[in-house]
Amino acid sequence: MQQSSHTTSLSIRSFQFCSNNSVTFTNMKLPTLSVLYLIHLTSLLLILAESTQPPFSCDISDPRTKSYPFCKTTLPITQRVQDLVSRLTLDEKISQLVNSASSIPRLGIPAYQWWSEALHGVAYSLRVTQGIRFNGTIQSATSFPQVILTAASFDAHLWYRIAQAVGIEARAIYNAGQAMGMTFWAPNINIYRDPRWGRGQETPGEDPLVSGKYAVSFVRGIQGDSFEGGKLGQHLQASACCKHFTAYDLDNWKGVKRYVFNAKVSLQDLADTYQPPFQSCIQQGKASGIMCAYNRVNGVPNCADYNLLSKTARGQWGFNGYITSDCDAVAIIHEDQGYAKLPEDAVADVLKAGMDVNCGTYLKKYTKSAVEKRKLPVSKIDRALHNLFSVRIRLGLFDGNPVKQPYGTIGSDKVCSQEHRNLALDAARNGIVLLKNTDKLLPLSKTKTTSLAVIGPNANSAKTLVGNYAGPPCKPVTPLQGLQSYVKDTRFHQGCNAVNCSSAFIAQSVKIAKGADHVVLVMGLDQTQESEDHDRVDLLLPPKQQNLISRIARVAKNPVILVLLSGGPVDISFAKNDQHIGSILWAGYPGEAGGRALAEIIFGDHNPGGRLPVTWYPQSYVNVPMTDMRMRPEPSSSYPGRTYRFYQGPKVFEFGYGLSYSNYTYEILPVTQNRVHIMVESSNPHRYLPVSEMGDEVCEKMKYTVKVRVKNHGAMAGKHPMLLFVRQPKMVNGRPVRQLVAFQSVNLNAGERADVEFELRPCEHLSSAKKDGSMVIEEGSYLLSIGDKESEIQVVK
Repeated sequence: MQQSSHTTSLSIRSFQFCSNNSVTFTNMKLPTLSVLYLIHLTSLLLILAESTQPPFSCDISDPRTKSYPFCKTTLPITQRVQDLVSRLTLDEKISQLVNSASSIPRLGIPAYQWWSEALHGVAYSLRVTQGIRFNGTIQSATSFPQVILTAASFDAHLWYRIAQAVGIEARAIYNAGQAMGMTFWAPNINIYRDPRWGRGQETPGEDPLVSGKYAVSFVRGIQGDSFEGGKLGQHLQASACCKHFTAYDLDNWKGVKRYVFNAKVSLQDLADTYQPPFQSCIQQGKASGIMCAYNRVNGVPNCADYNLLSKTARGQWGFNGYITSDCDAVAIIHEDQGYAKLPEDAVADVLKAGMDVNCGTYLKKYTKSAVEKRKLPVSKIDRALHNLFSVRIRLGLFDGNPVKQPYGTIGSDKVCSQEHRNLALDAARNGIVLLKNTDKLLPLSKTKTTSLAVIGPNANSAKTLVGNYAGPPCKPVTPLQGLQSYVKDTRFHQGCNAVNCSSAFIAQSVKIAKGADHVVLVMGLDQTQESEDHDRVDLLLPPKQQNLISRIARVAKNPVILVLLSGGPVDISFAKNDQHIGSILWAGYPGEAGGRALAEIIFGDHNPGGRLPVTWYPQSYVNVPMTDMRMRPEPSSSYPGRTYRFYQGPKVFEFGYGLSYSNYTYEILPVTQNRVHIMVESSNPHRYLPVSEMGDEVCEKMKYTVKVRVKNHGAMAGKHPMLLFVRQPKMVNGRPVRQLVAFQSVNLNAGERADVEFELRPCEHLSSAKKDGSMVIEEGSYLLSIGDKESEIQVVK
């Protein structure tokens, strides 16, 4: 199109680009095209400035800074926050109660975004782009395996190192000017109660102890604490937020949605299943944030539950941080649940309950009218602001230029560093679980395998590798790419049009399979089959995908290798029992290095050691309503119970199952004591004593060490997770069938043995929940078990 020679002019102000990212204008008249060019140039300059300088308050070049006590780093945080809040108008206060907190220019306070994601690597926010941006000098971040696979390593130190790396990359992105906040809404530590849950992939699995240990490791790592804890101080590298508090593990199942679901939970199940991970997150991890969940628990919305947020989290557990709602969770209290009659009632309910910030806009819209209608005192707003600004100060955002602060020297070179990418590879290696290996089909010979067929819709999908809540990965390697690095003659076909396999390319796949020495089928699920807001309705692979696997297995020269990418468990009984399928590997969603890790395991450069962090149920389990929150079985109604702790029905694979290329044996060494004395005088006539009556000092004195000797009888070195369980001879009074009490991961060379110590804390590990939710230690016999070995201990009063 030819451009007209006629130019009009517009009056505009000229601009001056300032050090505080503002633009100053003076009156002038310019041709329209020049104006548009000028506006474009201004935008570029603003973007450049935003991408190189992080937002912060209390700039020493601002003369106001010296007069504001909230800028004085020598004062206690409480005093600084009190001064800041006292300077705010009601409208300014309300503007800070939502995730997109407005700037307060007159005080030099920039806008802040509370919502950022870092579940298994720094990520995009789902509906928000301001929190983290990958549009500057940093355009990717290390993508570690999805949490469910990382949990399969049963390695708390690995979990810590991953979170530490995520925290470092998060701070580097902030320092580069590509973040509007340093509060990350992770980890997800809800119990993976039902195998159909679409978000189970985000969690550490079904065991409360594992979930609690994961929470502690993750929080300490990302926030900048040591692995053992206690060295954090007041400065946060980044802020962690344990979610979703509480009893949240249903998204959208057969039309039942999380927004209106009322989870009916017994006090007994709350005490020993749903709440312990959050208690660990707060008391041991020292998390600076928690998120209240959408759902109701026994009729009360979590975000409006004073007993949950203020009495339990802050009062009993000593939580010191901010509480955010899940996104739009305040709105649904009125609009979907009908719990609050008016919007102002919903606002008053959550702020009175102890919530501090609303992911959404409801508090911004209705808080002022709630105050005017005398439904809400301003003191509740001030309390919330105290918690919010305290966290921002702990992050160093009110201490002047971040470059001069404790984490100010973390540069962009730390993002996607070789160290972090190696860690992502190590995490994938150690999480992948070998489920079947008939006649030691794996590892394949590197010299004798001259041709390879790789078939499946997940074989060459970088997107599937990273699961959900992921950012752009550094250098993803798909399973196909990983295997191609071992076998030059590698032939590929995706086998299906998509993971749901509505169209299967059987003839083409069979042709490729027949001509290869070995066949690797890379199948399973992806985010179209299981995700947030999408629970499954069955536990099987898509029908045509399953048929394709069987058809290829029957024509291949040798038994085939089946690789499953999935977050949730799948009933693959057909493959487990098919002699034409020699090996099965579960790889979760293994992150950016997942393809390389799988290839290393398949060709023997790594010895698999992962163990399942969830029970794999048969398809018949779908007859159990997902809405039934009961953990314990009820034989009279044929209710089977949930998770390895209470379910005694048929299983495809059990919790903790996992094979290796090595064989490991155990020996529980003689202990100096096999009798635990409850060292408290009590008039309690029962054969149990409430833990609450014993006190921390007594419980601390009762702990002792259990030693286990483990030996690697294989020809390869291996990393081996050791799981120590306890059980009582009879499953009565709602006791678990067995309970994991400790775990450690140990590296052993071929033929090497080691003595591993486990700390047994009777108040924690031998206690059980009564129906009223109280934790008690019962007299009697307990059996410690690891592998096929057991050792008896006695508890006496």
